[in-house]
Amino acid sequence: SLMPSMQWILILGASSGMGAATARAFAQAGYGVFGVHMDRRATMPAVNELVKELRSFGVPVQFENGNAANADVRARIISTLSQTIGNGELRVLMHSLAFGTLRPYVATSGALTQRQLEMTLDVMANSLVYWTQDLLQADLLREGAKIFAMTSSGSIGVWPSYGAVSAAKSALESHIRQLALELAPRKITANAILAGVTLTPALDKIPGAEQIIQTARTRNPSGRLTLPSDVAQAILALSATGTHWITGNTIRVDGGETITG
Repeated sequence: SLMPSMQWILILGASSGMGAATARAFAQAGYGVFGVHMDRRATMPAVNELVKELRSFGVPVQFENGNAANADVRARIISTLSQTIGNGELRVLMHSLAFGTLRPYVATSGALTQRQLEMTLDVMANSLVYWTQDLLQADLLREGAKIFAMTSSGSIGVWPSYGAVSAAKSALESHIRQLALELAPRKITANAILAGVTLTPALDKIPGAEQIIQTARTRNPSGRLTLPSDVAQAILALSATGTHWITGNTIRVDGGETITG
């Protein structure tokens, strides 16, 4: 009988936070992991450690360092991805790119610029569309595949200096709905995952993060913040075969953080 083909997850933003935790959960579950990340020399030792850990689960792991929002980089990586997975099957695309500018729109100095706003939207939202288009073009996203994009309560709330990222998250959720509509005939699902407040490198950069953390801890019925592993386990569960009818949603994975507010 034919061996079942290797199942793969492609993670955009794989080296820290939600991406790294999801890579871990999927590697443990026997998936091949293909990660795209952008790391400078200082953070590379941590990335190499992660790759070593993922390989210890006995699965193939390939990480590519580069700007996932750059068209040439995307083309190069998709070609590598094709060769890497061979006869395998890309089951999951996870978009977890956190790279944006945290600045006020209006300020006497240091206000957000057009370049910064457009870059934030391009990386954190629009890149999802371009990756999906190109993966379809390369015949890598097929029936039964799942797309997940990481959003946050910032898409509907406001925090100081968070405007550009908030706009990007709103756009990301909108892109997910549109992809769900257009990919339904191909039997590919698309959902946004709205995690509760989670300690990640991205959160650290938000001005007033301490206050956000305090509030979330107080409000959460479990009395703790969301962990990257909580989110990773949810995405793994949602990647199972019985979830083909769940599409076009923004799914909260927050332990009920918002129900008490």
